[in-house]
Amino acid sequence: QVQLVESGGGLVQAGGSLRLTCAASRRIVSFNTMAWYRQAPGNQRELVADLKSSGTTNYTDSVKGRFTISRDNAKNTVFLQMSSLKPEDTAVYYCNVDGVYYYDSLTTNLRGPYNYWGQGTQVTVSS
Repeated sequence: QVQLVESGGGLVQAGGSLRLTCAASRRIVSFNTMAWYRQAPGNQRELVADLKSSGTTNYTDSVKGRFTISRDNAKNTVFLQMSSLKPEDTAVYYCNVDGVYYYDSLTTNLRGPYNYWGQGTQVTVSS
């Protein structure tokens, strides 16, 4: 099992910045995609940004030029740097990692692939 824990959300004024962090509970050996999604009240969950294992990134049009997805080299943490925030960015932000492989701590067997979600972190942007 891999648990993903998001942090960094909060209340910020329009034009401000936040940095979201998603930390995995164990070392991820490999993955296909790390991504950030968001869900505003009454809306469906939408993809905000994703990062492929190749390093390729993709952003939804509404955040291009304002948000940046990145990860640390140990592959345990993925970040979302959000700048020039707008009230319409208000949502619960979720981390997702797809195609995860990890070593079982007891057997040392390689396990996967799995898909994991974090519990979400609230981002509120006031006008």
